[in-house]
Amino acid sequence: MKPISVYVHIPFCTIKCGYCDFNAYAGMGTLQESYFDALLREIDASRPVLSARAIATVAFGGGTPGESPPLLIGRVIAALRDAAPVAPGAEVSLEANPGTTTGRMLQELRDAGVTRVSFGAQSFDAQELAFLDRIHSPEAISASVRLAREAGFDDVGLDLIYAIPGQSMASWERSLDAALSLAPDHISTYALTVEEGTPLALRVDRGEVAPVDPDVAADMYERATDLLQAAGFSQYELSNWARTGHESRHNCVYWTGGDYLGLGAGAHGYLDGDRYENIAHPRDYIAAVRTGTRPIANAYTPDRATAMFDWLTLRLRLVGGFAAAEFEARFGVSLEAAVGPVLTRARDASVLSMEEEHVRLTRHGRLLHGELAAELLVALGSHSPVSSRTDQ
Repeated sequence: MKPISVYVHIPFCTIKCGYCDFNAYAGMGTLQESYFDALLREIDASRPVLSARAIATVAFGGGTPGESPPLLIGRVIAALRDAAPVAPGAEVSLEANPGTTTGRMLQELRDAGVTRVSFGAQSFDAQELAFLDRIHSPEAISASVRLAREAGFDDVGLDLIYAIPGQSMASWERSLDAALSLAPDHISTYALTVEEGTPLALRVDRGEVAPVDPDVAADMYERATDLLQAAGFSQYELSNWARTGHESRHNCVYWTGGDYLGLGAGAHGYLDGDRYENIAHPRDYIAAVRTGTRPIANAYTPDRATAMFDWLTLRLRLVGGFAAAEFEARFGVSLEAAVGPVLTRARDASVLSMEEEHVRLTRHGRLLHGELAAELLVALGSHSPVSSRTDQ
């Protein structure tokens, strides 16, 4: 059966951090029961799509799904298993925060079928955590990893943020060393970005906070690459490192153009070449599902240029790149005919490697993915809304 992945968005957080522009909401805990009921209804309405596929991966993102009652997470997993065949060894991943997901909760999540947990550690420096509005301590990160192992998780990941205002290279190295000392299976590193409309952006506009110089951020990225590689991690995507066999299979579906069903408020989906986005606000999403209406806010079929742009920019996020023949098989036109001049300039600038008809970013080029994407956008005449980010 053709595989499909499922993304489930849980929009609730204890506190929404000042830098976050995700579809997440604090202080809405009373909506959880109604929200999960709506999710079960959406799954039931999705049976025609799911029943013809085999579920390969499921990912719970947010928000902070690790703070939701494990019983409710378990109901969603059970409903998906009832609606469609699940591939043997399917990956079921969940995002959690240190300190707010207890050992008992982790055990119950594992018993419910979650196979992979990723903790939003962000930093091991207390002052940096306070700047980011995180409510956990560095010690809570260590405790959470230990509790996850005790609960039986064989796939444990940590997310880290760099280029935090006031962060030194030494502090960044200490966070990396502290993360490595916990022996996780996967590490993601993200540069702090100032997203429009966030409290952090307001502070920057007021002159209260100065963003980190891009060259300093690039040096931090390079330092992470060196330290993680020396520790035995392999970089498989621009922001992601893993021990062998622990790559995020779900996220790889995004980067390789696989089909995924998006469930929940603000979730995005991609099915048979069509993209859609659900209604964002949890109350509006719940109301739509209760009336039997599909909770879709926007749906469209990308035009040819946009489909090419999406494919190229997402595949170039993978360190392994892609074969030119894959592009031609997908679009019926050679890579050279579609974007040859852009790729040639990038190769001459040592941004791309193009050996034996295989295309990938060089180590230097990994810092310039956004700039290359902008050139591809112009060359193809695309108006793609697809972001290079992989979150929902």
